[in-house]
Amino acid sequence: MNIAKKTLVLALLAGIGFSAVAQERVYLIDQRDVVAKSGFGLCWRDGYWTPAAAAADKAGCECDKDLLPKETCEPKAAAPAGAGAAPAGVKPSGEKITVAADALFDFNKAVLRPAGKQKLDELVSKAQAIKLEVILAVGHTDRIGGDAYNQKLSEKRAAAVKTYLVGKGVEANRVYTEGKGEKQPVTTGKCNNLGKDSGKNKKLVECLQPDRRVEIEVIGTK
Repeated sequence: MNIAKKTLVLALLAGIGFSAVAQERVYLIDQRDVVAKSGFGLCWRDGYWTPAAAAADKAGCECDKDLLPKETCEPKAAAPAGAGAAPAGVKPSGEKITVAADALFDFNKAVLRPAGKQKLDELVSKAQAIKLEVILAVGHTDRIGGDAYNQKLSEKRAAAVKTYLVGKGVEANRVYTEGKGEKQPVTTGKCNNLGKDSGKNKKLVECLQPDRRVEIEVIGTK
């Protein structure tokens, strides 16, 4: 951990002015409403940061312009005279869909099952019904297996979702993927004391099923 990061962490722990303001902001903001930056000029993200959320944050283009859709950070051309203006106050809305990985993939695999493709077809239909801004697919695994292996598996699953969506006509630059590995379980401690962490432990595999998931967020305007 470099000195700049240590300093920021200490500031956070001491409560002297940095905050990750609600979930509307996904960067650390100081008391002046200015984004906190590292010694290298990089913006500090909070735990809610995703490309989709960054696109909606007013500091997104300042901090992560290269990760956002081109049109998000470029001024829109003036509409021709007489052209109907977009309704005032219309903002992109998001819908987060959590799909059990077991519905998309076989256990410990990253190849889409037929039933998984059907689920994604439904998602494509929803995306086609709106003016799509961005889709974010985040893969998660359970705790069975090594950290590095699970991280890679979650990334492969998210990438498989993107490949399928693009094959169905969604623009590749509108789909972002991320793998969280086993870092964000939803079962917390309820699956403890079920025996050895092994894929052969059927009770444990069944209990940890909610952790094996792909969260897909669709952002756009109707």
